[in-house]
Amino acid sequence: MRSLADDDATMQSLVEAFFSNGFTTDNPLITEAVKRMLAAGGKRLRPRIALLAAEACGGNAAEHLHLAAYMELIHVATLIHDDVVDRAQVRRGVNATAVDYGNRISVLAGDYLFAWIFKNVTAGYAPPVPHILSATLASICDGEVLQLRGLGRLDVSLDEYVEVARKKTASLFAASAQCGAIVAGGTAAEIAALHEYGQAYGIAFQMRDDLLDVIASQRTLGKPVGNDVRERKMTIPIILALATGDVAFTADVKRWYHDGEEQAVAPILRGISDLDATSATREALSAYVVRAKAALEPLGASPARTELQKLADDLVGEED
Repeated sequence: MRSLADDDATMQSLVEAFFSNGFTTDNPLITEAVKRMLAAGGKRLRPRIALLAAEACGGNAAEHLHLAAYMELIHVATLIHDDVVDRAQVRRGVNATAVDYGNRISVLAGDYLFAWIFKNVTAGYAPPVPHILSATLASICDGEVLQLRGLGRLDVSLDEYVEVARKKTASLFAASAQCGAIVAGGTAAEIAALHEYGQAYGIAFQMRDDLLDVIASQRTLGKPVGNDVRERKMTIPIILALATGDVAFTADVKRWYHDGEEQAVAPILRGISDLDATSATREALSAYVVRAKAALEPLGASPARTELQKLADDLVGEED
């Protein structure tokens, strides 16, 4: 069979076919809410990484579509919960689930989806896969709590930011790569290498997401620009801008983060650019991309490894 790494469209279509034809729950309302979120789109990066990791270890990616799909569904469940916590109105260019279904249904839908995933994972996969995914979910929740505790805290350090990114975002990328390698029969060295790749990739991914929040258009993001600022999140562009010691910028941030003056938001976004924090963010992001690609060195040459490297390189591409 031809490597799916050589045919991204086929890989994508197989994953989408599973969601369209293979995903259902015993609760029609929850199935509808989840499928609506899936239909809104997304790059399906987590399932792609799981399948590519399987191929990089000599496996047949087509045999592991269920596992790959579970990785995306975990992500979807976290998004449903995130939109409730953040009171978001838009996700991927459409109404957030909570807007159309309400907070109560949304929270229960996310909870149900987590339970549904783990029921299937524990039934279909031997340890350590269920253990890795349960630990990943705990890490995601821990990261979200750490981020909430840092809201509006102007002294959040870059190391603290990276720890939040590692837990709430990178942990699922790392688990996707690690579990893909495990189910394909990868060696201990290959499994460790792909876990490291996923973790570094995920931190870079979060940095890019935070960068786009301050420089991209709403059309690109599928949600309002500057949303992280309005939610008082301490993201890497803000942390790096504050590190310059610019008194005027610090005053703008304090005025918004402490006093909630809406007119301070636009100067914050301008200040991030004027203080060259966007360039500094790109440098930090690029360092993690280099780390992700270096992690793949223990793997043999293959189309899957090449594609994993390309996915990392794409994170430092041009922003809209």
